[in-house]
Amino acid sequence: MARTDAQMNLLDATLTAWIIEGADVFDERGLTGFCVDHGLSRSTANRHAVRIRERGRWELDSRRPRSSPARTPDTVEAHIIALRRKLGRENGADNIRYELTKLAAEHDWSAKGWKIPARSTINNILTRHGLVIPEPKKRPKSSYRRFQYARPRDCYQIDATEVVLAGGGKANVFEVLDDCTRTLVATYVCHAETTAGAIAAIGKAFADYGVPAIVLSDNGMAFCATASKGRSKFSAFVTDSGARLIHSSPYHPQTNGKVERHHRTFKEWLTDQPTRPATTAQLQKSCNRYQKFYNTDRRHSAVNMPPEQAWNQAATLGGPQHLPAQVDASVGTHRVSDSGVIAVGDHKISVGRPHAYTRVTVLRDGNHITAYKASGEVLGHLHLNIDKLYQGQLHRPAA
Repeated sequence: MARTDAQMNLLDATLTAWIIEGADVFDERGLTGFCVDHGLSRSTANRHAVRIRERGRWELDSRRPRSSPARTPDTVEAHIIALRRKLGRENGADNIRYELTKLAAEHDWSAKGWKIPARSTINNILTRHGLVIPEPKKRPKSSYRRFQYARPRDCYQIDATEVVLAGGGKANVFEVLDDCTRTLVATYVCHAETTAGAIAAIGKAFADYGVPAIVLSDNGMAFCATASKGRSKFSAFVTDSGARLIHSSPYHPQTNGKVERHHRTFKEWLTDQPTRPATTAQLQKSCNRYQKFYNTDRRHSAVNMPPEQAWNQAATLGGPQHLPAQVDASVGTHRVSDSGVIAVGDHKISVGRPHAYTRVTVLRDGNHITAYKASGEVLGHLHLNIDKLYQGQLHRPAA
């Protein structure tokens, strides 16, 4: 029998007046007649009457279960809050969960019946404690498919960022990042974004981690300023070391985006330090400390482990592999049309209908084109015929 709020309110008020105040509220038919007149069941009236006698008034019991076996234990919740404060604001639920797996193994959580909370649970706990600001309109991470090379040392990305020192002065930090594992292979401080600083940074990367197949930079003056014979000093240093230099597309800076995004991670870490460096020497010490922390202690979401661990676990390492001599090349990201075609400059190239609506990375070395999937796998290559608009199908790599 369906009951309205008005019916239940009348029942509770009548029963309270009858039981608590002793009022004569029923006719000769008693409570049964009242229930019949108002469309109520006698069992419901009896249940309300019992609770009013016990508590002095009617109130709903909590629907919360007496036990919540799936609830995150208070100790685990305390660890989540402590890790958030220890790791800093640039480390979200994924990195906190990674650290919790270490704690769980160390303290044998399974013996206590504790489980590592899901990413969503960790975010809910952080939000409840005011340690994160939800961004409901932010694009979900799962929707991104970022291109990366298949092996460590296939490609290093280099870029510089400006840092404000404690006294108000400024310095520049060159950072060199391995594209595949996100290992920070070099960090170098100098007074300005100069070619000398860029060469020192990439030289340190070569010395500590080896020469890669490709070095990717933007079109900044430190990397492109030409000297004699039409080559920049930076280009000469890179190519003479055996690597290939590539500049990201002038109007597509996202191609060099991994190292540019990394600048933000570094600056957030620097902001969270107790004191800010006042000189370039102090900043270099901070950068060295950060490099060790970032490479060995901090889980990177792209590789699901600390970057140096991903480097050490790689089956093979990349390298120059007798690359042909060349002066420069360019790289860019292209969207594949519904017919499986991409546009490279004024030319159309078919990569195949199965790749429609995806994005591919294209390396252009003169008139030689190589296309890569987001996974880093080579789709194919061809030599552009500059007199033709449509270039036909890519040549597939040998099996």
